[in-house]
Amino acid sequence: MFELLGALGGLIILLVAGDALVRGAVNLSLRLGIPALIVSLTIVAFGTSAPELLIAVQSVLGGVPGLALGNVVGSNTANVLLVLGIPALFFGLPTSESQTQKSYMQMIAATLLFIAVCFFGPITWVHALVLLGGMSLILTDQFREALSGRIKNDEEEPEGADPSMAGWKIGAYLLAGLIGLPLGASLLVDNASAIATRMGVSETVIGLTLVAVGTSLPELATTVVAAMRKHADVALGNVIGSNLFNLLVIIGVAGLVGPIPVPEAFLRFDLWVMLASSLVLIPIVFMRKDLGKRWGAALCALYVIYIVIVLAAGV
Repeated sequence: MFELLGALGGLIILLVAGDALVRGAVNLSLRLGIPALIVSLTIVAFGTSAPELLIAVQSVLGGVPGLALGNVVGSNTANVLLVLGIPALFFGLPTSESQTQKSYMQMIAATLLFIAVCFFGPITWVHALVLLGGMSLILTDQFREALSGRIKNDEEEPEGADPSMAGWKIGAYLLAGLIGLPLGASLLVDNASAIATRMGVSETVIGLTLVAVGTSLPELATTVVAAMRKHADVALGNVIGSNLFNLLVIIGVAGLVGPIPVPEAFLRFDLWVMLASSLVLIPIVFMRKDLGKRWGAALCALYVIYIVIVLAAGV
């Protein structure tokens, strides 16, 4: 019971600290004159993935690398099936007009690269550099597009932007984020590992379920708001961007910290579920289908089935 409360407390601290870091970094960058689109492509994307990144690093340093791998694979599966499924189930998403084909193909390429790296595992610093190199190519392409014409269409300020925010408040947000993230990560990893030991399951299973769903909550909140406002591009872009960072940056950085073994169960099942969940979006992205309530119900049902199988296997 105490371990569960500790893990939930760590998760709450992570989410609050991650949001604080994003707000502080966004407003500091805009104060320094960096264009909002560039801020969205870099600081917001990295900031919203900070909880997962800190968990991954803390897991490797704490001798439970399976938690890092489980968190990333579980989060990517949850992002597609749950984070898109729940808003679609209640509100529907008009995705037929979305223009996410290029970024979606980048996500599929990143997924295939990640699976290939896992089969050459354990993931070491060499594999980590390959993953980080893939992300650098994607970011370079995004920057090129932004600088070649998209900045002039930059009417929307990134999430957390407040032009009137005082300097002391920006500093307070940054400080809260920098202190809260490692504290929350340590609490969550230590208690999640204790829960795994008490339940007789591996830390990988806890990463695939409890930690993965918890760290997907910011993406879920963003996607629900986007669905309510009928901003399908934002919803899809949020999921695609999060999945890219999870695969290439989070495991890339964690792999530099220490080796990450890849369990046999991952090679047989979880990696292919992650890929299959991503491929489910093909009709939505390329055939201009709306993500309606039936689609939402189907995605949520698939996620429940996956979680039941993972918990039943308990490996």
